[in-house]
Amino acid sequence: MSVVFSARRKLGPFSYSAELSADREIVVLFGHSGAGKSITLQMIAGLLQPSEGHIEIDGRVVFDSSTRVNLQPQERGVGYVVQDLALFTHMTVGENVAFGMPPGRDRAQRVAELLGLLNLEGFEKRKPRTLSGGQQQRVALARALAREARLLLLDEPFSALDDSLRSGLRKELLRLKEELGLTILFVTHDLREAHLLADRLAVFDEGKLLQFGPRDDVFRRPESRRVGELTGVTNIWRGVVRAFDEAGLAIEVAGTTLRAPQPQLAVVVGDSVDVMVRAERINLRRDHAAGSPGRNLLVAHILEEFAYGSTHSLRMQPEEGGPELDVEIASRPYEILGVDGRKTWTVEIPAEDIHVVRAE
Repeated sequence: MSVVFSARRKLGPFSYSAELSADREIVVLFGHSGAGKSITLQMIAGLLQPSEGHIEIDGRVVFDSSTRVNLQPQERGVGYVVQDLALFTHMTVGENVAFGMPPGRDRAQRVAELLGLLNLEGFEKRKPRTLSGGQQQRVALARALAREARLLLLDEPFSALDDSLRSGLRKELLRLKEELGLTILFVTHDLREAHLLADRLAVFDEGKLLQFGPRDDVFRRPESRRVGELTGVTNIWRGVVRAFDEAGLAIEVAGTTLRAPQPQLAVVVGDSVDVMVRAERINLRRDHAAGSPGRNLLVAHILEEFAYGSTHSLRMQPEEGGPELDVEIASRPYEILGVDGRKTWTVEIPAEDIHVVRAE
């Protein structure tokens, strides 16, 4: 099952524009609340009509503004799970799952198959209010699958659950994608969830699709400063190109020079650029070999630090020029290096982990 989507719409002062596609994969729609993620699902499902655009589901045109094609939601063959689930409280689990099932199927057999698939055997006669949050989520997924849809639209389905339930359901979703060959569009504003689930990532902001591509490409190579900010890059510095050659760029940043790979854009000496590096890609070294050429080594001291369970976040200030740095280090290396008992370190910023874009 595939989907091809291109749409534009004005909603008062809000202007929406996006183009994306998906085919037997999980595409995560990521961004802040109100960025345009849920509107995308509503347009694909047929609940909201674009001002102009074109939508295909498995090669069939379900909307086209130029030819005035606009199939009804029930004709589009998609499964749609919203944040509040919208289970029918007066119906049993089995009745909820069977609701909207295509005619001609053995309803009891199909319900049993789906409940078995989602580890809900024996729950047919239960009412939704008697189930845990995670069980209710699985019922909602089963009901979406009962429409025999290979395209699932999931709008922040796990946001109301605690971390342990969310972790289990993410694994369940990945299993279902592989077993059933599903195409899934998944809306979230949770950066960790986006990283765990996405095959490809679509970053939205203020109604615009800013970047769409393989997950690691988007995280490691944001196309703009704004995409970097939205995807959790905390080290973003304004710099000036001072030299370039086949090996890459020399960029002046806050009084020091950093070496970076040749970017995918044309630059000349004197250009302003934004320099980005993820906090987890910066290394701490015990030695103080800051004079080593081409190594992007800076002696810096820790200004403040925060512990987040399995990781530590350090805010560091270079001693002789250079930008303030955010460094993220896992708990085990933090303990082995003895970071807690030492305030001054050599910080290494690997050139290959520096990403450069034109300054906005």
